[in-house]
Amino acid sequence: MSNENSRRAHTSTPSVRRRTDSDIDACARVLEGVHQEDRYPMNWPGNPGAWLTPPTLLAAWVAELDGRVAGHVVLSASDGGDVAPGLWSAHAGVGPETTAVVNRLFVAPWARGHGIGGLLMARAAAEAGERGLHPVLDVVASDAAAAALYERLGWRLLGTVEEWWGPEQRVDIRCYAAAG
Repeated sequence: MSNENSRRAHTSTPSVRRRTDSDIDACARVLEGVHQEDRYPMNWPGNPGAWLTPPTLLAAWVAELDGRVAGHVVLSASDGGDVAPGLWSAHAGVGPETTAVVNRLFVAPWARGHGIGGLLMARAAAEAGERGLHPVLDVVASDAAAAALYERLGWRLLGTVEEWWGPEQRVDIRCYAAAG
């Protein structure tokens, strides 16, 4: 079914709710479909459930469409591996502990075109604000669709940096901060 036909086939409005432990398997299945379609994440995790629950997790949400898990996002505390908190800190003159990192965002290929990515981003950003933190994120520069979403939502590009994810894997990372 094409994306256009898929959009017409859905009868409900997407909703976002807190992720529960019982959602992890469904999220991992959706993530596998996203990886096959988009190569996100770039390097498939050995344990997708653990990858969806990073040690710095503050909160996680799922989006549902027609009663199925259709998307996912995490809000995490900043850790040493995140580039955007440092760039935001330098820009704003504050410490990286004043940021929260939006990550693990994905939308099932069958559910795209319903605003789910924007809903998930809004929920994560709102939670960061409620915690008195400024939301930031890192994205692989080659993920043009994700970068376009962030820019459509008004997120500001802080810069692009080069990272080494292994001895032979150089990756350009675009860093964004929410407006405001």
